[in-house]
Amino acid sequence: MNPSRPQEFRTTARPSLRQEVSEAIKRYILDNRLKPGDPLPSEAELCAALGASRSSIREAVKALAVLDIVEVRHGHGTYVGRLSLSALVEGLVFRGLLSPQDDFRILSELIEVRELIERGMAERILAALAPGDLDALDAMVDEMDALGAAGEDLAACDRAFHERLMEPIGNQLVSQLSQAFWDVYALVAPHLQGGSEADEAGTVADHRALVRAARDRDADAFSRALAGHYAPVRARLAQARAAQDGTATGAAPAS
Repeated sequence: MNPSRPQEFRTTARPSLRQEVSEAIKRYILDNRLKPGDPLPSEAELCAALGASRSSIREAVKALAVLDIVEVRHGHGTYVGRLSLSALVEGLVFRGLLSPQDDFRILSELIEVRELIERGMAERILAALAPGDLDALDAMVDEMDALGAAGEDLAACDRAFHERLMEPIGNQLVSQLSQAFWDVYALVAPHLQGGSEADEAGTVADHRALVRAARDRDADAFSRALAGHYAPVRARLAQARAAQDGTATGAAPAS
């Protein structure tokens, strides 16, 4: 194989023309080892290579653009996309709009995944945090404390804290999963029973413990603080799901 010559488009049995063209474009990206931002053949070249009409090519490109596999830059052409989880994030959020109650389960699963990621990457996170990051995280905890004392919601500050916590490792997929968690949480939170003042105080204490463990490079203490941080929202979700199940079966919710 001549590495300087792009691989040809390969087609398979046709379940639908748009799907066939989409699969051929994906194989072209893989066969030629293209990276995000690399250009794809022009629409005319795709038509000639695949024997497909312009409308079929455009439908396939639109479908791939929704998945962030390709990016259409109007007036410039089509490029390999960022290959992100944006479609997953939008799907989860839309499902929450359709049925916030059903999203109790989705949010529970997202919490589990997020906690597993943060605990599993604890040593890498601690190694990546610079003194400036730690100072910024301390300042965010102080802001949480002030917000809690004023009776304000901590969610936005909590979100910013975790974004800053994960930012130094430079993993975009992890960042997108975190975005999915917060977007779904924003939809589900109004349907949860409010947290107590003790829960908010515990949230601030858990975040202080996270920063303290990070300064000490203590992965075990970091993991314990994460578990403590997620415990209250897990409890609120469990309570909400139990109440929902009781309503669905006609049982009176516990007082």
